[in-house]
Amino acid sequence: MTTETIGLFYMLINAGPVVKFVMLLLLFFSITSWAIIFIKFRYIRKAFKESADFTDMFWQCQNLTDAFSKAKSLRSSPTARIFIAAYMEMARSENKDEKNTQIKRTQNSYFQIIGSIKRSLNRSIGVEIRRLVQLVPFLATAGNTAPFIGLFGTVWGIMGTFHGIGVSGSASLAVVAPGISEALIATAAGLAVAIPSVIAYNYFTDRIRALDSEWQSYSADLSSIMERDIQKQMEG
Repeated sequence: MTTETIGLFYMLINAGPVVKFVMLLLLFFSITSWAIIFIKFRYIRKAFKESADFTDMFWQCQNLTDAFSKAKSLRSSPTARIFIAAYMEMARSENKDEKNTQIKRTQNSYFQIIGSIKRSLNRSIGVEIRRLVQLVPFLATAGNTAPFIGLFGTVWGIMGTFHGIGVSGSASLAVVAPGISEALIATAAGLAVAIPSVIAYNYFTDRIRALDSEWQSYSADLSSIMERDIQKQMEG
């Protein structure tokens, strides 16, 4: 263990109660932030991979029924869940339409089915986005507040140092330096928490936005395919 490390531990042990509380609070922010970073990185990377796998499989299927049967084995894929929700909504709407009207579907019923499918797609995408976003705002909170928490600890420590100067009547470096260095540790700790949190938050936000764009594009394509499929059934 180096002399600098020993000195750092010594300053932390001998710090005042307020500075210790600030350091413990920053430690909590740091541990929680890193846990979220590891969890969300794996989750978002998995979402990208599984969505790409399902999309490749989807475009190789002969029809929607074939895609649905294969999608049921890929429920861990967010895109597969979006497709399943839309397909089941289409099936429900068609069954309801056939049950209520024994005659050939009208143009109004066609638009009702399409509207139901699009609403289902939007709901499903919203659910998947909420899953991705979960816990990510904590990183923004940590990134925004940690520097100020550290600054509070620094200011408090400097106040204690000046109080000690007033009591001792001496402003020598030997008296001032330990208190100032102890106080500045809080600012350094706050920045150490904030920097990775902000970087991770921006990265995850960008990745989630990319997935949202990908799902919106897939949703538009799927909606068009289902529209053509329903229209063929009406004409048939």
